[in-house]
Amino acid sequence: MALYQQELVLSEEPLVRVTYIDPDSREGSSIDIPLRPSTNTLKQVDINLHDSPTKAYDMGERYNGWFSERFGYEVMLAYLGPHLRPVLGNLAPSSEPTSRSESSNGSWLNRIANQLPSLGTGPVSTHLKETEEYGLTFADIAAYLVVTEESLANVSGRLSDGLEADMSKFRPNIVVSGSPAAWDEDYWAGLAVHSSDGTAKVQLSLTQNCGRCVSVNVDYESGKPAEGELGNVLKKMMKDRRIDPGNKYSPIFGRYGFLEPGSQGEGIKIAVGDEVVASKRNSERTVIHWPGLGSQN
Repeated sequence: MALYQQELVLSEEPLVRVTYIDPDSREGSSIDIPLRPSTNTLKQVDINLHDSPTKAYDMGERYNGWFSERFGYEVMLAYLGPHLRPVLGNLAPSSEPTSRSESSNGSWLNRIANQLPSLGTGPVSTHLKETEEYGLTFADIAAYLVVTEESLANVSGRLSDGLEADMSKFRPNIVVSGSPAAWDEDYWAGLAVHSSDGTAKVQLSLTQNCGRCVSVNVDYESGKPAEGELGNVLKKMMKDRRIDPGNKYSPIFGRYGFLEPGSQGEGIKIAVGDEVVASKRNSERTVIHWPGLGSQN
């Protein structure tokens, strides 16, 4: 997947342009996919991602064939449409807490260092119970992933010869700078986001830790494991970052999050330079539980 690049093209009929970069020739081939395709003629299919099911639409042979040719095996491009997946385990903010959270006095202030264009959860799928406030798209197990530049610098410090860890390999959608220390976000339970003039924007609940896998070792140029120390980033984190008993075999980097109910709605935007306050803080690290994942199933 590292060899596929995406571009959002905002035209009269918005589309996503996907470009595949051949790792040998470095030549690209592209396909345009409608951002909101008509589903009138599309076959509806069942999707089960991490035991969290939903309905989706098979985009058809034109797209499936293009991707299958490049992957080297048959794949299907699925369009989610109006559906959402249920949030399982203790990921949702309404789940039973696994540690006590405390309000923060906002004694320190961060800034968003990377942009999340808009916030919103969308309509509710038939796979969600009436009592469930939260739903997922095709993201793994949470809507948002918050990390800090200070923690990335800590990872880079474990590498030799001036090498630096690549933030994009950790795939966050919110990057914060100005944390008082590396890994301080392990204890964050909530974030309040304000515009540069102090106007309140959104509140996020940070519910659980993000366990990491071998994808952080991938060379994005070749799509294969990187050579040298950049191919051992995961190993470099193993000694002291396996801190979650619910996912004890994976090092932790980042916090999964959701919008709090009062913040939900289409069109809310946050931007680079917005101020971020750790509005709630846990007294101890949380322990993740998602059926079928981690070490507590």
